[in-house]
Formats: sequence, C-alpha cells, structure tokens
Amino acid sequence: MPQAIELDRLWKFYGDYPALRDLSLNIAQGACCALLGRNGAGKTTLLRILAGLSPFQRGTVRVCGESPRSEKARRLNGFLGHGIGVYEDLSGLENLTFFARVAGIERPASASAHWLERVGLARAASMPVRQFSRGMRQRLALARAFLHAPSVLLLDEPFTALDDRAIAMLTELLTEARRRGATLVLSTHQLREALAIASHVALIENGRLCYAGERTGDMLEDPALLYRLYTKLGAA
Repeated sequence: MPQAIELDRLWKFYGDYPALRDLSLNIAQGACCALLGRNGAGKTTLLRILAGLSPFQRGTVRVCGESPRSEKARRLNGFLGHGIGVYEDLSGLENLTFFARVAGIERPASASAHWLERVGLARAASMPVRQFSRGMRQRLALARAFLHAPSVLLLDEPFTALDDRAIAMLTELLTEARRRGATLVLSTHQLREALAIASHVALIENGRLCYAGERTGDMLEDPALLYRLYTKLGAA
C-alpha cells in the first residue's frame, strides 16, 4: 500500500524544548489514523507540520511524496486547526466561495452552497460569520476543510463544539472521505467517536511516538484501554 504520510526521525524544537523527538511514522494511503495523547504531547505540532504551517529542525517529512510546505502538498491537504481561519465580516457562503476560488474549484459558489448544505448551515449562508455560534463556526471550518475533496485530511479536535447531530454528520463525512480513498489523521479526545472510524492508532507521549498500530476490536469495545496504556507508558 502506498504511503500517504512518511515521517522519519522528526524533531521539532521551540527554543531548546523538543516538542517532537525522533518521531518516525508511516500512514498508508486511505488509512484513518487517530492521533492520541495528553494535552501538550505534540499532536497539534505534528498536524501543523504535516499541513505545511510549521517548520521542523531535523528529519524528513513527506505528504503524498512531497515536502509538506510545497504548493502541491498544500493543495492536496485539507486542514482543520484550533482557529477556524475565516473572515468574520463575510458570510459563510462568501467565505467558502473565496476559498473555493483559491483552490481552483469550478463553479465555486455552487460548490460552496453544496458544502454549507452538507454541514447544516444552508439557512445561515448569508449571515456574517461574526454572528455564528461556536458550533456553527466549527461546522464552517469543516466545510472549508472538505471543500476541495483533499487527498489528505488533517483534523485537530474536529468534534469540538459539535452536538450529537453534528457529530453524526461529521462521522458520515469522514466515512465518505475514506471511501473515495482519502487519508485521514485526526487528533481528538473523543475516543469513542474517533475509534469508530479509525483503522489505525498512534499514541504520542512527551513528543515521542509510544505506540502505532491497527485499531483493534478491544480498543473499540473499551476505549479506556487507551487510557490505561497512557498510564503504563507514563510509569515506564
């Protein structure tokens, strides 16, 4: 199976502090990797490197065979970070239409309207984003990430601020993305939702990769197993 993401002995420093330490990981094309770990473990840092938004000091990183900071890799990525990165004074439709044009999507207004419908924001399409609730902003950020049918989806806490109905919607979108062959990497504390769609799990502790492998049936039946793994690793 071709590798969509290749990390080889990656180091990332903030000053003298190593946020990521000698981290190596491969994620196959079409896989869904749940990126797990405590707050401050390095998950967000890793996703920002993969998205081409943050440099690193040592090692090799490839996304679909490209440097993550290359224009080609950026176009192949869909990224959801902690900040939704949209224009407050524009409407939801105007925001998505702008990003669709930047991505070179044909009929950008039509594509944007479609995605607003998919994420349940059709009725708020003309509303300025500054009037959106937190949950509505998260839905808009998700629409932006999926808008251009990316080959790789990098999602940092995608279930944040979503109610049960929106979580079901996102799960459906992620499942559809996998069916078309997209590779998913999602960092989340919503273990049950993430493990339901994940094919693989990667656990980071203090910037190091402590575990990487297939998501097992035992993990799905009892997500607390992963918490016990955290405890075991922390004591080691």
